[in-house]
Parts: sequence; structure tokens; C-alpha cells
Amino acid sequence: MTQGMIRELSAGTLPQLEQKLSEANLTPGWLKREKPLVWKEMRSELVPAHWSYRVARKHMVEAARLLGTEQAERRNFIMRNPVPGNDISTLRTIICAYQTILPGEKAMSHRHAPHAMRILLESKGGYSIVNGEKHPMESGDIVLTPGGCWHGHGHEGQEQAFWVDGLDVPLTHLLEPMFYEPHPERWETVTAHAQESPMRFTWTHIRDRLAAASPDCRSHFGATIELPAPTMPTLAIKVSQWPKGWHNRPFRHTANTVYIVMRGSGRSLVGNQAFDWEFGDTFTAPGWTRISHQVSDDAIVCVLSDENLMRWTRYYRFEEME
Repeated sequence: MTQGMIRELSAGTLPQLEQKLSEANLTPGWLKREKPLVWKEMRSELVPAHWSYRVARKHMVEAARLLGTEQAERRNFIMRNPVPGNDISTLRTIICAYQTILPGEKAMSHRHAPHAMRILLESKGGYSIVNGEKHPMESGDIVLTPGGCWHGHGHEGQEQAFWVDGLDVPLTHLLEPMFYEPHPERWETVTAHAQESPMRFTWTHIRDRLAAASPDCRSHFGATIELPAPTMPTLAIKVSQWPKGWHNRPFRHTANTVYIVMRGSGRSLVGNQAFDWEFGDTFTAPGWTRISHQVSDDAIVCVLSDENLMRWTRYYRFEEME
């Protein structure tokens, strides 16, 4: 750069320099900002929240009366974190929803970039089709739909079915690689039937593994198993078993965590919020929020989080609390 060019770019005062930088779409790091570049410790913009399955189920029964699968490709209720400006996120990286389907219905097949899973609350005769393979979706099952896989579902039973969906949609929005494609034939052709599938963890499998699991030595998480989902690396899926009267040693960690109650009841303190929970309820703990549990009746809880992502990026921290 010539001396003439340097003189041409130079500014007489600091405000004049800052104005010239702004015009060049540059911003100096020394400016004070409403939201600073760094801060002392993790602080989520989302809050602890709780959704009642009793309430959601009542509304799903009504929605099934008013709305068919032809009108809504998925009849679901998104659990929106109650902060201003938020439309869909349950936590920063995770979206959850209650979903229902009636006997005889089929939900059209599609595929998308986000990874997805379902926790079946009430289902007898439900099924899922993933990349042409049809497998059951029964009460207590946890089923997977890795990103990019064709998937649809239906119901061949007699009673309305209900479940909780969990997906990494907010993370996909943040990173921007969102893709979505409806199936060209609307409903995917079934090419195989399977009672056992890598996309399905049966209730029996989950219970058997929990029966053999030991509580963690520090009593933070209780007896916990992890359900392997290597094709869904952004989501960690664990299931914990908490006996009546159990309470944990409080902790906080950087993983954004969703709890879905599969059995039992109790109370959890998340930050300064107290949540009384029972079968089917969902509650959340944003990262770096104090978590403690007290169990009223033998409980089994699915714990969905972005812990794998936090560990892979080396952002994961854990802290025991009083």
C-alpha cells in the first residue's frame, strides 16, 4: 500500500475512524455492546419450562376430531420455550412436540436434515417406516429417524396413539444446512418388516437394561443407560430409573436437557423453578442451570440432550452443587 493510500484511509479522530470502519462493514472490537463478545460463564437465553401431558393429551384428542392428516402432515403441538421472540425452540438446540395419530391413519413420508426421535407414551398398533423398513411403535418404545432418512408412520390399532418427538431443528437452523423433501409417492413403499430394528429400542429392551444398571457413584443421575444412536451425533438419548424416595445430588452442566417422564412422578427444581411431574410430562433444563430431583413414585425418565455435541466441541462442563 502506498503512502498516498494510507493518508487517504487515515482518520483525524477516533469517531471518524469508527465511522469509516462502519461504512466498510468492519466493527472494532473495543466498542461496548449490549451483548458482549464474551462473558464469564454460560447463560442461556431460554428458561426452564414444563408441559403437562394431561393438558396436551386433552387438546390432542380435540385436534384429532377437528384436523385430519390430509390437512396437517403431522398433527403435533410444539413445546415452545416461553421467552419473548421465540417461536419454536424448546431449548437452544432441541425442539420437542407432542404428536398423535388415530387408528387407520397414515402420516405421509418425507425426509429432512434434522435428526429425530420419538418416545411412545400410548401406542398399540402404531408403526414407523424408515427407508422402507416397517417396524412397530408400541408404548414405551423409543424410535429413531436419522437425518436424511425417508420416514412415515401409521396406526393399525384401535385406540388413539400419543408420543413425544425430539429433533435438533434449532441447531439445524443455526448452522443452516436445512433440507426437506416430501416423498415423491407420498407414502413410502414397505420393502421389509422387522420386529427388531436399529431404529427401535423396545420397552422390554429398555427395562431389561435398566434392571442391570447401577446408580452413578455420586448420585447425580441415578441408574442410567445410554441408547446408542451413532447416526444421530448431535443428540444424546439416555434413560434413567429413579426409585420412590430417591433424590439426587444437585448439579449443573453445559448440556441443554429435556426430561420426558415415561413412568412415575416427582418434583424437580431447575434453577428457581419447581416442576411437579407425572407420566407423559416434559420439562427442560437449559445449560448451566442447577438441577435437583425428588421422586414420589418409582420413575423412568427419558433424558434427551445435546451432551454429545457439547463433548465433541469440548464445551462440556459439569459442576456439583449444594
